[in-house]
Amino acid sequence: MAFEVVAQARKGQGRGASRRLRHSGKVPGILYGGKKPAVNIELDHNPLYHHLRNEKFHASVLTLELDGAKEQVLLRAVNMHPFKMEVQHVDFQRVSADEKIHIKVPLHFVNAEKSPAIKEQGGLITHVLSEIDVRCLPADLPEFIEVDLSALAIGHSIHVRALPLPKGVEVSLGGNENPTVASAQIPKAAIAEEEEAAAAAAAAGVGVEGALAPAAEAVPAAADVPTLKQKAPEAAAPTAEEKGGKGAKGEKADRGDRGDRGDKK
Repeated sequence: MAFEVVAQARKGQGRGASRRLRHSGKVPGILYGGKKPAVNIELDHNPLYHHLRNEKFHASVLTLELDGAKEQVLLRAVNMHPFKMEVQHVDFQRVSADEKIHIKVPLHFVNAEKSPAIKEQGGLITHVLSEIDVRCLPADLPEFIEVDLSALAIGHSIHVRALPLPKGVEVSLGGNENPTVASAQIPKAAIAEEEEAAAAAAAAGVGVEGALAPAAEAVPAAADVPTLKQKAPEAAAPTAEEKGGKGAKGEKADRGDRGDRGDKK
């Protein structure tokens, strides 16, 4: 898909001039690169804003028409208003057909539903990167790079250097860099549920053992149960109260006998 942007040279500079330009429905910008000097430009806000909503616009070679002359450019930077849907500034860079460009290309993830991580293991695939840096000639620039997740299993990941790249495109990495693009894991919620279930099962096992232990202690041992051959236990010795009761009756009887004897005399 070819994108064409229309711009005009901008004369006014500074914050005040840029503020007035935005109030009139324009966007200040700059065009630089190549063998030509940088040029301050201005563009209509609404057409540019709608282009920016298209993902391909950010990773494509664009045609910029400046005062009637057309040039091949790349979108290099966009500044948006902090809370308004308004473009504040835009940067474009000229490109040459025979010079390689360095640009970020979006990643498109496919076949996640066919992966063992989701289809068989109930896992979750995390997209670590959404775009990667590449180097290529303008004619070889891809709109996106596809990431096939059909073979991704739990505990495994896909790295940048493992991605199949279109002809003429190379990944822009330094040294031994090989960042992760996507990984498959068991969801933390599922792990927490399994741990809770294991803890509950362990607690239930301890409870059963604790309930059986007193019951086992309550059953007397075979040696403690008396048999027919064993003698019955001897009568318990009289208590002090019983002894006291008998003594009181004996004293009354003695007193009665003494009284009877006295009367007889």
